[in-house]
Amino acid sequence: MTNQSNSSAVSVRDLSFAYGERKALDSVQLEVPVGEVRGVLGPNGSGKSTLFRILATILPAPMGTVSVLGHDVAGRSPELLSSIGVVFQSAALDRKLTVRENLRYGGRMFGLRGSELDQRIDEMLERTNLGDRAATMVEELSGGLRRRAEIAKGLLHRPKLLLLDEPSTGLDPGARRDLWSFVRSIDDVTVVFTTHLMDEADAADRLTLFDEGRVVAEGTPDELRARIGGDVLEIEADDHDAVRERVRGAFDLELVAHGAVLRAETSNAPEQIGRMLTLLGDSVRSIRVGRPSLEDVFLHETGHRLDVVDPEADTGSKRSRRKKRKQKKEEN
Repeated sequence: MTNQSNSSAVSVRDLSFAYGERKALDSVQLEVPVGEVRGVLGPNGSGKSTLFRILATILPAPMGTVSVLGHDVAGRSPELLSSIGVVFQSAALDRKLTVRENLRYGGRMFGLRGSELDQRIDEMLERTNLGDRAATMVEELSGGLRRRAEIAKGLLHRPKLLLLDEPSTGLDPGARRDLWSFVRSIDDVTVVFTTHLMDEADAADRLTLFDEGRVVAEGTPDELRARIGGDVLEIEADDHDAVRERVRGAFDLELVAHGAVLRAETSNAPEQIGRMLTLLGDSVRSIRVGRPSLEDVFLHETGHRLDVVDPEADTGSKRSRRKKRKQKKEEN
């Protein structure tokens, strides 16, 4: 079934999904043009992993329509499955096999054999700069190289869409930069990735911000930061009420508490900060002013920070099931 234009790699309309009574996705709309690197940014439990699993055809889409590369995902046609490459957050490589052996087994899963498979493996080893590690056991690779091997496996059958779930989780900043330099260099592939990391989100052409199963904002990283339209002011103080009242009276500025920090968005922070230091003196521990970050954008759009975690809200995870079994056992 083809129900999207040739310019769209992913088209999602009115998509909802629930784990029992818990709604993970709520009337989601999403359009990803061919050739784009799209990031789906949100905290754990926001719905992004459920969306990932539906795009990867692992979960059904009971409400709404989802098309990938012109195919309805509900049909799980051979053409659709062969056009998607998937790299999960959890490792899918055999640590006791070499890089080449892992790619060989991965290729066979897609029906590749003989000289064609050997050619594809050599091609991917070259593209991922893993040629000198082909005979290395996966367990001996660094986290960044292991992730590259995962992506090489996901690209072996030459998909048109690459899905990456939290691709750089657990990597140090240097390995993360190297990984995204490689991902950005991939030609003729649309990339959709989920993340809760700010620097990783900045690698996207466009971002879709998720919270509580809904899309709350969308745009390029710079467009999203521009929504705030000024600077972000943060004050650390013991007596929030007193500081808030003094700042409100002197600057007509409303500070909002987020944890231990009082925060405000303002268009003239450089002019205010000197007067503010004089006014508040020893009643504050620190005052910081900076340009808006993606964390600030998320806070601006949702009213809470990105590190809000609810592991049960999205995935119906093993942790959730264990917790429910424990609660039932205690009740009995």
